[in-house]
Amino acid sequence: MTIKGAGSIITCHNTCFGYDGQRIIKGLNFSVRVGDYLCIVGKNGSGKSTLIKGLLRLLNPLQGEIVFCNEFKKEKSGYLSQQTAVKKDFPAGVFEIVLSGAVGGMGLRPFYSAKEKRRALDNMDRLGIADLKERSFSELSGGQQRRVLIGRALCAAQSLLVLDEPAAGLDPLAAAELYTLLQKINNTMGITIIMVSHDIEATAQYATKILHLQNKQCFFGDTKEYLNSAIGKQFLGAEKEADIGF
Repeated sequence: MTIKGAGSIITCHNTCFGYDGQRIIKGLNFSVRVGDYLCIVGKNGSGKSTLIKGLLRLLNPLQGEIVFCNEFKKEKSGYLSQQTAVKKDFPAGVFEIVLSGAVGGMGLRPFYSAKEKRRALDNMDRLGIADLKERSFSELSGGQQRRVLIGRALCAAQSLLVLDEPAAGLDPLAAAELYTLLQKINNTMGITIIMVSHDIEATAQYATKILHLQNKQCFFGDTKEYLNSAIGKQFLGAEKEADIGF
């Protein structure tokens, strides 16, 4: 099936996702285009993680459809979950972990190619962790570990990077540096980014589009339009109050 709309890689048409026949998120009508930086926002339990599973083709729609561009292949996407599979004390080297992102595209081949190793080194350089190549993952700070895991996701990604709360648990400085890096990846590499985040004030500086969920699609459009909308102002105000303990 060919995608509707030139440049779109993923489109939802009246889509609903859920589990065991129970709807979690419904009324999805949006498209992700090549080069987009889409931020998905909403309260806890609003269906953000369920939608991510649908976008990664781990869930089939209960209703409606999700259409993928013919050129868009699952193995060309990189994913970083909030609960990463690599433990913080995992006894492996930085280069080993970054390079492991290439495994999905190796098929039955047992060894990494020179091209895959070069790609891993290039991604480490982009992320500012080339000097950590020989370090153990367990020795790194939280911000450094997150960069390593994004490097691994980049080794898997050729067209799409999907991130679920990538700055969770990081201090404000490390989080700001991470968002700046993601913007650089989006701008210079042309990789489409879909990111779940609760930190709308920070991510609005970088995301080009916002999708707001509350177990249904409440808003989809340009970031500036969202920030000027009633729902955007309300959500941003609520997040600020939560941050200062109101």
